[in-house]
Amino acid sequence: MSSPVIGLTTYGRGETNRFSLPAQYVDAVRRAGGVPLLLPPGEARADALLGQLDGLILTGGGDLDPALYGGASHPTIYMVDPERDRGELALVTQSLASGLPTFGICRGSQVINVALGGTLIEHLPDLVGESIPHRLPPREPTAHAVTLTPGSRLAGMLVRREFVAPSWHHQAVRKLAPGLRAAAQAPDGTIEAIELQDHPWLIGVQWHPELAAEKDPVHQQLFDELVRAASGRRRKRPV
Repeated sequence: MSSPVIGLTTYGRGETNRFSLPAQYVDAVRRAGGVPLLLPPGEARADALLGQLDGLILTGGGDLDPALYGGASHPTIYMVDPERDRGELALVTQSLASGLPTFGICRGSQVINVALGGTLIEHLPDLVGESIPHRLPPREPTAHAVTLTPGSRLAGMLVRREFVAPSWHHQAVRKLAPGLRAAAQAPDGTIEAIELQDHPWLIGVQWHPELAAEKDPVHQQLFDELVRAASGRRRKRPV
């Protein structure tokens, strides 16, 4: 059987009119045995696109437009990209309809929550303070502990229940969308992972596992499990 094809959303158009994505995402998918396929924003035919995939990763990046979840403007909100917002929200809708294995990372996890009717915290330090930094100024990654929720799908999937995760965000879930449940938390109570029980495989994490996956098996395992689910889906495709 051929390897499963994993779609990865890219960043929006840059100043030089180019799409891009950090290579760590691609490397992690390849280590897991998947074939990465980059998905730039702007494709109107989300249903036709997902029909070619066995799995989907919604990657990190800038912030969602707060108008999409009834939020407020905030001076720290950055890189709002309406084209990317529209495209990724449509991908989540199609994923729900098709049962496509879907993995949201940081922004991608937030996209899942908003697509299903949840809301976001516009700037996390305003609510939880800065005793646990979730990113360093001006916008740099850091690390903090994450604890998985007992009984969650994620806890049953990973080899450790507590670990240190690379963190690079200033927003997070405020109100969980209907059907989603929290699957992990930071020490300050921030929701660090979400999952949809009524879906074959839909998980979002607020941290950036791709940054540590090369050296830390617990983070690579997230990509391994996605590719495993995608392989199972591929086996069921009609010949």
